[in-house]
Amino acid sequence: MSVYTTVSAEELDAWLARYALGGLAAFEPIKAGIENTNYFVTTERGRYVLTLYERLPADELPFYLNLMAHLAKSGVAVPAPAPDRTGALFSMLCGKPASLVERIDGAPRLSPDAGHCAAVGEAFARLHLAAQHYRGRLANRRGPAWWRQAARAVRPYLSAEQAGLLAAELRFQAGANRMRLPKAAIHGDLFRDNVLFAGERVAGIIDFGFAATDFLAYDLAIAVNDWCSVADGELDDARTSAFVDGYQRVRPLAAEEREQWPTLLRAAALRFWLSRLYDLHLPRPGDLVHAHDPEVFERVLARRVAAMPRLPDARAA
Repeated sequence: MSVYTTVSAEELDAWLARYALGGLAAFEPIKAGIENTNYFVTTERGRYVLTLYERLPADELPFYLNLMAHLAKSGVAVPAPAPDRTGALFSMLCGKPASLVERIDGAPRLSPDAGHCAAVGEAFARLHLAAQHYRGRLANRRGPAWWRQAARAVRPYLSAEQAGLLAAELRFQAGANRMRLPKAAIHGDLFRDNVLFAGERVAGIIDFGFAATDFLAYDLAIAVNDWCSVADGELDDARTSAFVDGYQRVRPLAAEEREQWPTLLRAAALRFWLSRLYDLHLPRPGDLVHAHDPEVFERVLARRVAAMPRLPDARAA
C-alpha cells in the first residue's frame, strides 16, 4: 500500500462539501498504487475513489481527467470523474490536487487466461479508437528523455551485466526513436491490476496516472508484456495471440505498427525496468510504500532482446 498523504475524516468531509454528493459515510486507503495516494470513499449518495496526485502538477491534471470523461462519454469502460458544484474535476486537499471518480465494482484477474486477455484486448482497442478523437495533448513524461535520466540515476546500483544490458538497450532505442506510427492519448500502464472484471466481462479500466500522447502500438506492447509474459519473461503464445487478436478485431494494426512490434516490446520492457529500479533504489518518503520487483522486467527485456518476437498472425483481424 502507498499512502503519501494521510487524510483525516474531518478534512475529507469538509472537502466533500464542494460536491453535491452528500456527507462522508466511510473511507479507507486502497492497498495498491505507487504514484499516488488513493482512498475508497462512500458518501450519502454514492461510492467513489479519491486520488491525491503526489507527483503530477496541477496544470497537467486536466489532460488526465478530461480524457477519462471523454472515454466514459464515448462508452468506454472507465470510471467517470465527478465534477464539483462549479464543474471542476479537481481541487486541493491537504495541499495536493485531488479528484473523485466513480467506483467500479469488479476485481482484477492477476492470473489471466486467454479468454481474459481477449476481452482486455477488445476493450483496450475501443479505448484507443475513442482516444483518437480526444483533443488533449501531453508529452510522455516517462519517455526516452526520462529513460536516459533514470539510467544515470540507477547505474551505481547495477551489476556490470545489468549496466551492459541497460546501456545497449538505450543505444538501440535511440536509433529507433524516429518511428512514425499512429499517436493518440494512451493509458501508459495497462497492467493486470488496472483492469477490473465482473465475471468474465471487463468492468472497467482504471488508473490513468501515466496517460500521455504516444504511439498506440507502444501502449499495446506495455499491456502485452504484463498480461502475456510467464515467469522467465517469455511470452505465452496463447495469451499473446488472444490479446492481439482481440485488439485487432476492433482496431487492426497498420503495417508499420506490425513491423515495429519487436522494438516496441523492448521499449516497454525498458521503461518499466527503469521505473522499478528507480522506485527501489531511490524511493520517496511515504507511509507503507511498496516497490515492485525490477527483476521481472529485467528478465522480460532480456527475452525480448534475445527473441525479437513478431506479432502473432491476425487470424481475427
